[in-house]
Amino acid sequence: MGTAERSGTPADEGATEVAAPAAPQAPVRDIPAAGPEVRAEPRAEPRADERPPGYRPLWREEPARRRRLPDPVRTAAVRAVLVVAVTLIMAMVAFLCTLAESWLAFPMVLGSVAGTVVATWGVLDVWVTRQVWNQRHGVVSVPSSTARAMRRERRRARRQARAAERGGQGRIGRRGGAGQLSHP
Repeated sequence: MGTAERSGTPADEGATEVAAPAAPQAPVRDIPAAGPEVRAEPRAEPRADERPPGYRPLWREEPARRRRLPDPVRTAAVRAVLVVAVTLIMAMVAFLCTLAESWLAFPMVLGSVAGTVVATWGVLDVWVTRQVWNQRHGVVSVPSSTARAMRRERRRARRQARAAERGGQGRIGRRGGAGQLSHP
């Protein structure tokens, strides 16, 4: 539908006007149309086969790419982001106060330095909290993990070493001689 059709005015001289609907439209999501009180039942989302042609949903559900952070790690991350944001604001105010030659510049610079120390602590807190959580609750092993590939190589090397060791001794056979426990 073009702009001319929406507004009801012709786009050029030969076009005809679009008539406005005479009756009020059906209620949408429990909002009644103009006129007497109309009570409508909430409409469920139409199934894929019932949707009108040209229907496009507003959004499409997609699976999450990564798992959600554990609660303690997420809490530490939020705290660190807030501290970093406040520190950046203090640094900006200190810079602007310095440009304006305000008496507030020196205290703001001191506050920015202290905020930088606290922000560094906050970022390290996120890292340490994540490491502690991983150590206590274990890490989900991923097939592409380098640690898994290295373990696999070490196992293969041990197997080959044992096979080579056995190959030098040869199989225990039923030969006569000393050390034989039973008679043939």
